[in-house]
Amino acid sequence: MTAIASRNLTLAYQRQPIIDNLDLALPRGQVTVLIGSNGCGKSTLLKSFARLLKPQAGTVILNGADIQRKPTAAVARELAILPQMPVAPEGICVRQLVALGRYPYQSWMQQWSAEDEAVVARALTRTGLDELAERPVDALSGGQRQRAWIAMTLAQETELVLLDEPTTFLDLAHQIEVLDLLRELNRQEGKTIVMVLHDLNLACRYADHMVAVHQRTAYAQGKPADILSEELVKTVFDLDCRIIPDPFFHTPLCIPFGRDIPR
Repeated sequence: MTAIASRNLTLAYQRQPIIDNLDLALPRGQVTVLIGSNGCGKSTLLKSFARLLKPQAGTVILNGADIQRKPTAAVARELAILPQMPVAPEGICVRQLVALGRYPYQSWMQQWSAEDEAVVARALTRTGLDELAERPVDALSGGQRQRAWIAMTLAQETELVLLDEPTTFLDLAHQIEVLDLLRELNRQEGKTIVMVLHDLNLACRYADHMVAVHQRTAYAQGKPADILSEELVKTVFDLDCRIIPDPFFHTPLCIPFGRDIPR
């Protein structure tokens, strides 16, 4: 089953092509990680999946329909996106931020309800933020702040969650904390997770499905163990390395070489 797909997708900024004629299908109910060098188009592709960037050509298919033809509120009830380095309104507390996830369900006919309150409470509990609910978002640590944003996407109650580099600027402990939470949401609640990661080894550990973006298209896609190779790393990142089995997680482990390391 496919959660989101592209057909002949071409994306550009100011007529500069970023993604060209891409056909891609991302599996429902799995964790997909997009990898690739800086500037290769990973974030651009994620924006198009969230309808934040209109294709120059081709289509993005969300749950079987062209995303551009769906009403905005309908898209917001089907997918949530957490951009890179999101900025919260000044002075907002954690509970208020999480409550913003209920916006797609509000209208002049449908005001804030007991159900909305319960959804926000569940999102806070699920992300371990109950005791921080009244704290200002700008007073949180990096890991806590990222959990607050993830809680907001949970309150949106979408099956599909897109995240652009959710571990950026986090130390290793908080990176693992955030990635463990995302995997739990996938395994326990059936969320389809699509995220951009830079760390190849963490990408291999957490991904069910991996897409390597290179030269404006999907250079390779599949299970990390099936696609990650020394040749792929050399081609996509221009980096020499060795790929060995991770002794603990049994996923591919990339050992990069510097210029002074014998091959």
